[in-house]
Amino acid sequence: MPVIAVYVCAQTVISSLSTALDCFALANRFAGKSLFRVRKISADGQPVITGYGALAVDGGLELAAAADLLLVPAIGQDIDPVLAANSPLLRWLEQHPERAVASICTGAFLLAAGGALDGCRATTHWAMAEPFRQRFPRVRLEIDQLLTQDGSRFCSGGALAGIDLCLHLVKLHGGDWLARQVAAVLVVDYGRGPQSRFVPRLPMPQEQDPAVANLQRWLEQHHAQTVTLEAMAAQLHCSPRTLLRRFKEATGLTPNDYLQRVRISAAESLLASGRLPVEQVALRVGYENRAAFAKLFKTLTGETPAGYRRRCLQT
Repeated sequence: MPVIAVYVCAQTVISSLSTALDCFALANRFAGKSLFRVRKISADGQPVITGYGALAVDGGLELAAAADLLLVPAIGQDIDPVLAANSPLLRWLEQHPERAVASICTGAFLLAAGGALDGCRATTHWAMAEPFRQRFPRVRLEIDQLLTQDGSRFCSGGALAGIDLCLHLVKLHGGDWLARQVAAVLVVDYGRGPQSRFVPRLPMPQEQDPAVANLQRWLEQHHAQTVTLEAMAAQLHCSPRTLLRRFKEATGLTPNDYLQRVRISAAESLLASGRLPVEQVALRVGYENRAAFAKLFKTLTGETPAGYRRRCLQT
């Protein structure tokens, strides 16, 4: 029976914690036995004061030493204060380099800060990719992945991707059938694919540059047409060179990259809401070449157009 020590601190995202606990409790229920033994721990073994009140724990880090896996839930996005406040955990991780560990969302920052992910494949929330890379260059971050496993190191993406992590652990110890039963009760897809499909396609209109914001809206209305760089520059009453500079500064994308994302977003809506052939969807959003459309769609979403449609129709 695997023993899982779930680390709790004042910064723990409670929904991340409760999701993990629910998954393991359901697995035990459907297995008809205590397949997992879960222990909540804190750095000092004392109750943890959270924004929702005091949370009782079963003990301190000494329980992690006796567990088969240490699981760290999400800790929010204010990383530096969290790392400073949890130095006992970081020291413990440094002293137990062979211990099996897992993280949900930004919990990966704690594992990485303690050296537990050095040289390993890992993931975290897609929005925290750059801060993670800057802090931990020795970790092989695979931000497109919703779930990674590198030996005894497990990581998952955003907070709700903790479900995917826990289902993976259920599958490893209880089999595919059990994992599917737990997923069904939680009303989640089993095996949800890459994290990249959850990343927003488009940045918000950039109101700090009203002209660029207006061009973003114009592109959303005219994306199916043939749109040249010169036509976009005319909307801003500037040169193409100036357009490239201003648009990239405001959005982080080139005007053409933004246009492609608008088109793919429109294609997602068409694929999800109707049964037009993929070729017709491509034409309606501005692509005459079906193969080029399908390749770009998969690059941006992680799925083929047909696969995306099938998944949408199943939900």
